[in-house]
Amino acid sequence: MIVTIQPSQIKGSIQAPASKSSMQRGCAASLLYLGTTVIRNPGHSNDDKAALGVIKDLGAKVETLADGSLKIAGTGGVNPESGTVNCGESGLGIRMFTPIVSMSNKRITINGEGSLVTRPMDFFDEVLPQLGVEIISREGKLPLQVKGPLTPKDITIDGSLSSQFLTGLLMAYAASNAKGVTITVDNLKSKPYIDLTLAVMKQFGWEVENRNYEAFHFKAADPKAPAASMPPPPQKTYTVEGDWSGAAFLLVTGAIAGDITVKGLDVQSTQADRAVLQALQSCGAKLSIQAEQIEVGPAELKAFQFDATECPDLFPPLVALASYCKGTTVIEGVGRLTHKESNRALTLQEEFGKMGVEIELQNDLMLIKGVTALKGAAVHSHHDHRIAMACAVAALKATGETTISEAQAINKSYPDFYEHIQELGAIVNKKSVAPNA
Repeated sequence: MIVTIQPSQIKGSIQAPASKSSMQRGCAASLLYLGTTVIRNPGHSNDDKAALGVIKDLGAKVETLADGSLKIAGTGGVNPESGTVNCGESGLGIRMFTPIVSMSNKRITINGEGSLVTRPMDFFDEVLPQLGVEIISREGKLPLQVKGPLTPKDITIDGSLSSQFLTGLLMAYAASNAKGVTITVDNLKSKPYIDLTLAVMKQFGWEVENRNYEAFHFKAADPKAPAASMPPPPQKTYTVEGDWSGAAFLLVTGAIAGDITVKGLDVQSTQADRAVLQALQSCGAKLSIQAEQIEVGPAELKAFQFDATECPDLFPPLVALASYCKGTTVIEGVGRLTHKESNRALTLQEEFGKMGVEIELQNDLMLIKGVTALKGAAVHSHHDHRIAMACAVAALKATGETTISEAQAINKSYPDFYEHIQELGAIVNKKSVAPNA
């Protein structure tokens, strides 16, 4: 699909999309919970659909209710329906569900699509055998073949590539009734996402002791505790949060192109991308943070400094923001961008360069030199949802129209994005393209 965006005047109110980070964790917990869960405000991105497909393949029963909520009957573990699962293009999905799949004593193949098949999965080759799991990979890449059952043990892992590997292990350990064991983590990145994982686990009754993000301890059973009776498990209700990752693009849209109100975001959320508010404050955008909504609008924007090491998904919207800021903005954390849907540092440099923005990469730093006016251009998403959205946001105040090729990449995380910015006044034209065109 090719999307054309004209310079536009933005104004209005919009509801933030559902968080796929929250949705996918809720799906995994609902599978592992022995009982019924109702998921309210479910997401419908491609990553969310992939997570639902995985839990169905692992034995969960999923029903859509009249109000759009999902009713999920969990198995208290995994009970594979077949010998394969497919995580689509979801990085969180493959990293979170692989340890969960490994709880089964059946041999199961784990597949993915798109850029996921090129991402490194050496972590599992190194870690899962230590937990009694047989694994075969394609030299550290997908597909993976695993055969458990996973046996929780004291283990030390590298947390520098992604916290998502730890998320999967924490959930698999908890559902495997881990007692008296510790996962030690070296150099953990994206700590706020682990806060989100632990919050979801606690809601489903799994307690883990977080020792300063360096170790996660599952307490030993108390031999003096009386045997607990087993009443029927109550039905859980899990509400998917508004998504700060997707909403970051809306908030930047307001800072660049017009006064808007974004609703449905929890300002106390553990989501890492809530830090976008710091960047908006630093650059001088007009900003009003309220309990139920956030109002944002343009002002005289100035360059800012920001450390995105813990929230690398903010790089694309912040590059769009920095492009309109007077001076040179410095964003730290470039090393976290290599193994995304594209190599985002190089992709942002290339595509924003077409719009007249100079981006310099210096080791772990990205320097964005703001311009008086961006120019409309023909850009490409590189099949990366966040690149497509960043280019679309930047295009709203460019001189001339901007065309985005492979613009359907947004379906991975925020399928309603173009419709939402249209509701706010963006002039958007979508054109389908034949597969071989």
